[in-house]
Amino acid sequence: MPDGEGHPNVEEIELGPVLSALADPLRRRVVRELAAGPDGAARTCSSFGLPVSKATVTHHFRALREAGLIRQVDRGNSRMASLRRADIEQRFPGLLGIVAAEPEE
Repeated sequence: MPDGEGHPNVEEIELGPVLSALADPLRRRVVRELAAGPDGAARTCSSFGLPVSKATVTHHFRALREAGLIRQVDRGNSRMASLRRADIEQRFPGLLGIVAAEPEE
């Protein structure tokens, strides 16, 4: 059962929703940038500079969160996102390496 913030538990992370979330190039970009940072590092959602409206940024981060790829935490009037690296590696070993190795578009 997902926690109160919409994050699925590790055993609930399924390949279909993960691949669906990663199908979008902007969401892959977010995952790549988080994967390139230190383990457990969190960034504000606005720090990614996605070239879309605020509502669309919210949609992209919701898709990543609900798929189980990221964890989001409210910090004042901003939201921080971090990669669920250990959880994804446990469920789908090597997937993050594939995404991280993809050339920037």
